[in-house]
Amino acid sequence: MEHPLITLLTDFGEDDFFVASLKGAILSINPLVQIVDITHRVPPFAVRRAGFILFSCYRFFPSHTIFLSVVDPGVGSGRRILLVETKKYFFIAPDNGLMTLVLDQEQVYQIREVTNPKYFLSEESRTFEARDKMAPVAAWLSRGIPADEFGKSVSKCEKMDIPKFRIRENAIEGCFLYQDKFGNLITNIPNEMMGLFMKNTGKAKLTLAAGRKEVVDFHRSYSDAIRGELLLIAGSVGLIEVSAREASASKKLKAKPGNLIKVSIKRKIS
Repeated sequence: MEHPLITLLTDFGEDDFFVASLKGAILSINPLVQIVDITHRVPPFAVRRAGFILFSCYRFFPSHTIFLSVVDPGVGSGRRILLVETKKYFFIAPDNGLMTLVLDQEQVYQIREVTNPKYFLSEESRTFEARDKMAPVAAWLSRGIPADEFGKSVSKCEKMDIPKFRIRENAIEGCFLYQDKFGNLITNIPNEMMGLFMKNTGKAKLTLAAGRKEVVDFHRSYSDAIRGELLLIAGSVGLIEVSAREASASKKLKAKPGNLIKVSIKRKIS
């Protein structure tokens, strides 16, 4: 790779030695590699949140980027470490579903179980496999070692259960996948559905799992709403968001990721 790039996404935080250890392991093998921190502030063990963060940003990186993602409640257990090569990228992560959303979008060329001790710092690692196994593999990969050198081919990997949205006459049923720092709630409903809504009406009725109902407007930007007003908007990652201008939609609705949602309009969606 002429200009190798490795990204790091972890739940390690920034107060300990963990992230620096990953970078040291990588740079000792390939001092020419560029390392980009996606975030190290994923809540501990929050695999689903990490997967959504990776999904939201990976496509904006250049081809051949190596994504090292470590949120690993099963470290040291029988869970596998995987290396996935797609049409444009490489992904290294524990086999716990973290890559689900990404691999649903990517054309997968091959999946390898990382087992070759030749490329590890320590084969005996049980508590810090990110440093002793995953980071070195990412570094050797950035130096041009082919993916098939790191272990045997496998046919599939663990997948998280990610609900699909459903259209039911005058409503779309979905769920909240993610809450960002502003309190915006990102749904699993594609932005393309906004066109169907706005063609029929400017307003919709939100029904949450607890039975609470809210009437909200569709807006093209946050600034089109009144301060504090709830709104539906086409989000930046391609999914519809429930937001509130200069306020937290999550707090207003007392809602969080995982909650079900129904978006209804007056006319049948066609």
